Amino acid sequence: MHPIENIMQTAMSEIKEMVDVNTIVGDPVISTDGATIIPITRVSFGFVAGGGEYGQATKAAGGGQQDNAPNQPHPFAGGAASGVSINPVGFLVVDENNIELMPVSGRTLVEQLLETVPDFIMELKDAFRRCREKGVE
Repeated sequence: MHPIENIMQTAMSEIKEMVDVNTIVGDPVISTDGATIIPITRVSFGFVAGGGEYGQATKAAGGGQQDNAPNQPHPFAGGAASGVSINPVGFLVVDENNIELMPVSGRTLVEQLLETVPDFIMELKDAFRRCREKGVE
């Protein structure tokens, strides 16, 4: 087996261990009123692996050019990387009468702050304009 195959198998088995079906569709929880609540998440992942064999250079007999040494194993260099993102999507709520998906719509603090930036800039511009009109600097 080639060394890059070993690297890829190791990385993929680690990803497989990390992200299984229970990560996407979580374990059901029974509430006190009898409804079953199942968490749903979005899992995204990326994977990259690469490597190369580097031959040792030797001088060819007649021309003085570099050539790879025959029948010698080449040194190998390689690596692999992966990234995983797990985001909650919502909860599937199942009771006697219906099935409902309750989405998670909470925004992060950064998203909330970014939404206020344009309004803040407009307020600041208006304040400077009013100061200039009054002659105050």
